[in-house]
Amino acid sequence: MREVVFDTETTGLEVEQGHRVVEIGALELLNHVPSGRSFHVYLNPERPMPEDALRVHGLTSAFLADQPVFSDVVDDLLAFLDLDRDANPSPARLIAHNASFDVAFLDMELERVGRAKIAPERVIDSLQLARQRFPGAPNSLDALCRRFNVDCSARVKHGALLDSELLAEVYLWLIGGRQPDLGLVAGPRRTGAPIGRPRVFRPARPHAPEPAELAAHEAFLDQLKEPIWRLG
Repeated sequence: MREVVFDTETTGLEVEQGHRVVEIGALELLNHVPSGRSFHVYLNPERPMPEDALRVHGLTSAFLADQPVFSDVVDDLLAFLDLDRDANPSPARLIAHNASFDVAFLDMELERVGRAKIAPERVIDSLQLARQRFPGAPNSLDALCRRFNVDCSARVKHGALLDSELLAEVYLWLIGGRQPDLGLVAGPRRTGAPIGRPRVFRPARPHAPEPAELAAHEAFLDQLKEPIWRLG
């Protein structure tokens, strides 16, 4: 099974205000295990970088001016995300944190270059998974990293590829722990039964008391005042 964890950085929070994608990072998982393949690109948004966004990711207009525009990288992106549905009848699942934000921006960029939007049924929102598992608790990526002891010390500012790497670790914990079942078990795993070894059932140990034990118990009761064991 192929999955792709991805993240974006943008010039702002609202697609409707003309904000654009400036960075895309993605990481491939095969059977829940990172394969080592990744996709990463900075993009020229063809507009100035607002100060609020600059404080979040640190990507300046001067740096991005020398980067490709979205149309230059769209084919490579489509290939990595399995967005060419005709080419792959079983495309990868796409995982993002607060996925509606990232998908809205990618859909906007895809629409601008005449490409199809991302099918909603392919997307898994790790934020929703976290809210279901930890209702009422902080579920930002930083908070989840702390909860699962994922080292995020390198995350001084937001970065799409670094955030994808952190999210991949968090996602594996959210779905039940890193490398669940290790791909060795077909079907549900039986709690307490070793993999590949039949469970041995031993006969129950007899619990009937010996005569000496009964005599010792009666002697103990003789020392008590109206013991409940002799009432009725």
